[in-house]
Amino acid sequence: MTAQDKPLPAFSGKAALVTGASRGIGYGIAKALVARGDKVCITGRNEDALKEAVETLGAERVIGVAGKAHDEAHQGVAVERAMEAFGRVDYLVNNAGTNPVFGPIADLDLNVARKVFETNVVSALGFAQRTWHAWQKDNGGAIVNIASIAGVSASPFIGAYGMSKAAMINLTFQLAHEFAPVVRVNSIAPAVVKTKFAAALYENREEEAAAGYPMGRLGIPEDIGGAAAFLLSDAAGWITGQTLQVDGGLFLNAGV
Repeated sequence: MTAQDKPLPAFSGKAALVTGASRGIGYGIAKALVARGDKVCITGRNEDALKEAVETLGAERVIGVAGKAHDEAHQGVAVERAMEAFGRVDYLVNNAGTNPVFGPIADLDLNVARKVFETNVVSALGFAQRTWHAWQKDNGGAIVNIASIAGVSASPFIGAYGMSKAAMINLTFQLAHEFAPVVRVNSIAPAVVKTKFAAALYENREEEAAAGYPMGRLGIPEDIGGAAAFLLSDAAGWITGQTLQVDGGLFLNAGV
């Protein structure tokens, strides 16, 4: 059943841009925002997957802009399209990310490291700059950056990814300080969420992978969607510069 088959909630008067949202965590966040009445522009590399996501979420409230997150031209087009379609971009969710390498950083190809940082960190800064100048600077809003628990601890075999997510958390601090009091900026650090992106971390051994989580399961995109929707709401109006770990209690085991 698609969103078109259900009655749409009343329009909230707010609009969001969510990067990397044709599937997985980004899609879960877009779904949560649409469910509360926001209009949403989603981005993604695969045009077919993006079109399918728009149709499922509901073309009355959602538009898609295909492109690579680190491409500055794509960043500009995405923000322009959102402004043209909605007249505003109150919320930005920097979710697009990549992790193309698995192994020790001692042998890491530095060009791969640069690609990871370009996609995971520099693109987030680029989108934040553009939404700030296009709407948020004069009208307010909020930003959520999707980091990772890999950014707050050692992350064996995905070190480049962890380093980039640590940088994403620091970017959150910098933006929160500079954009206050007009725009709030927070980040979410998920543990393993059941998506295609993270499949290598749990596929064919989900029970084993979930054994260390006090909540007894891995995350699902809706877990992150709910957290992001909260941080992008008036209920979080006095929260900025924070990193919310959404990890099923995983870090509770750190001292055991």
